[in-house]
Amino acid sequence: MSLVRYSTASDFAPTSFSNLIDRFFSDSLARSGGSSYSFVPKVDILENEKGYEVNLAVPGLSKDDFKIDLNDNFLTISGERKFTKEKKETNLHVVETQYGNFGRSFSLPENVDASKIQASYNNGILEIFIPKDEKKTLKTTIKVN
Repeated sequence: MSLVRYSTASDFAPTSFSNLIDRFFSDSLARSGGSSYSFVPKVDILENEKGYEVNLAVPGLSKDDFKIDLNDNFLTISGERKFTKEKKETNLHVVETQYGNFGRSFSLPENVDASKIQASYNNGILEIFIPKDEKKTLKTTIKVN
């Protein structure tokens, strides 16, 4: 378990210089995922009658940069985005894009067909389709005797 500092929208203006410094370091660590060498990509998870779709926003990579593993109904997606756009003739002023290692894990329900999972990478979005197994059903109706 970890403790997270409570912050509200009205907490915008720091009351002292030490609060300003604390907020600077807390916000910097939260934005970068706790380390300057890692990040947490944003994820959308959708469900329909045929299956589940997991979409990760990871622009700037190639399809070979991803590692996707399935182990005991846990889907783990990992990879690395390297910072390589360093040019000697230009001055770098702002870098808001996150770089480094990333990893996300998801617990899958029992009604999926793991042998038919498909992944594709289009326009900066890693799309993973996890089909439902029609033979395994999670919803049943129980009659009362």
